[in-house]
Amino acid sequence: MIARLFSLLCLASTLGAAEPFRAGAAAVDMTPKVFPLNMPGGFSSNMAESAHDPIWARAMVLDDGSTTLAMVVVDNLGAGPDVLDQAKAIASAKTGIPVERMLISSTHTHSGPPLNNRGGPASAYYQLFVTSVADAIIKAHAALKPAAFGAASHPLPDEVFNRRWYLKPGKMPLNPFGRLDKVKMNPGTSPDVLDHPAGPTDPDITIISLQDLRRHPIALFANYSLHYVGGGPKGQISADYFGEFARVMPSRVRGDENFVAMMSNGTSGDINNIPFGVTRPPREPFEQIRIVAQKAADTAWTAFQKIEKHQREVQLGMLQREITLKYRRPTAEDVAQAKAVLAVKDKTAIEQLPRLAQNYAGSVVRAAERPEETITVKLQAIRIGDLAVCCIPFETFVEIGLDLKKRSSFPQTMVVGLANGRHGYLPTTAQHKLGGYETWLGTNYVQEDTADILTTNLLEMLAELKK
Repeated sequence: MIARLFSLLCLASTLGAAEPFRAGAAAVDMTPKVFPLNMPGGFSSNMAESAHDPIWARAMVLDDGSTTLAMVVVDNLGAGPDVLDQAKAIASAKTGIPVERMLISSTHTHSGPPLNNRGGPASAYYQLFVTSVADAIIKAHAALKPAAFGAASHPLPDEVFNRRWYLKPGKMPLNPFGRLDKVKMNPGTSPDVLDHPAGPTDPDITIISLQDLRRHPIALFANYSLHYVGGGPKGQISADYFGEFARVMPSRVRGDENFVAMMSNGTSGDINNIPFGVTRPPREPFEQIRIVAQKAADTAWTAFQKIEKHQREVQLGMLQREITLKYRRPTAEDVAQAKAVLAVKDKTAIEQLPRLAQNYAGSVVRAAERPEETITVKLQAIRIGDLAVCCIPFETFVEIGLDLKKRSSFPQTMVVGLANGRHGYLPTTAQHKLGGYETWLGTNYVQEDTADILTTNLLEMLAELKK
């Protein structure tokens, strides 16, 4: 009788105990229903007539009893803060999660659907995107259950290459402004032209792993500093390697139909998948995407194996700061030169201009006529146990991510780019001095010391979360 009473008391105690950490995840298919659509990401029209593979919003929600936060990855070139704020507001009204505790990052697939609201199929997709992203957060929140957390990283160096190169003497072409840069983006693969890369790479794939209390996987959030792969079927929407990674990852960790894997874009503003100086064998459409995704999934699995034990007691924290930055302004001489370039109408004369001269001349004039002097951007820092996540709304250069990881007050740090918006490229101050595509006015919009400003703020935010 005493033994039976003791057992009942133990059972009641167990049932009444509150779990300190909960997690939920969900994925919502937001593949366009209406075509044709113009895929953004270039200087000319790139129309899609169908979808090769699904486009998703993938979300996970974490809760430690006092803080609830959401981390979302969307298959898009770079969703702007306006559309993301709409999705956040809908999700916040349904879940109670404050909008400032929601991270939504874009993968930067160059074969994704547009987010301009200009009527027709594009307008319809805008609405589908907003409701789908909100729905992913709402469903992940509804799926919250007792969970455990782990994090680790492992390198995959052979699929990331710095795309900015010094060239051999006499090989540097004029830039669109009729001037010589010190480095060139995507200079080709000829050893007769190439000298050496202008920066490093970050080879690590860092993962966040969530399991239920039976050790069944709930979600895996990965991060890799690789711009995108490309080479998908012409005229078809695709999530690129980010989507293929999410498709194959469940087989690596034995995830069931409810398991959600997602790959976020890291600090890849100057990193891509072209092995400069090497001629790669020809690939069929989507083949290189598949190769990179499978290798990334294998690497994420290796990182997963490094997690000795998933933790059930996890402290969460999330901070958001709004940073006001100055827009870059062209000089009067720059504007006069740009207007002269735009005045050229003869086809033969246009062909003699430097490549993309008229595109960037237009950017210079628009920058001069912009009525706003400043722009305000959102920075976020997240704490998940001993892991920190820095969230930057730019196509961020790899040196910035490496520097944040080195100087972080946390033992592990992940840096997510294209987070909560897309405001152009973010080079370092030193890389600005070298010129090149990512530094040109029209590709980079904000003051040249922006990287220093954002790094200082993020390190302050990490220190505050560490307290």
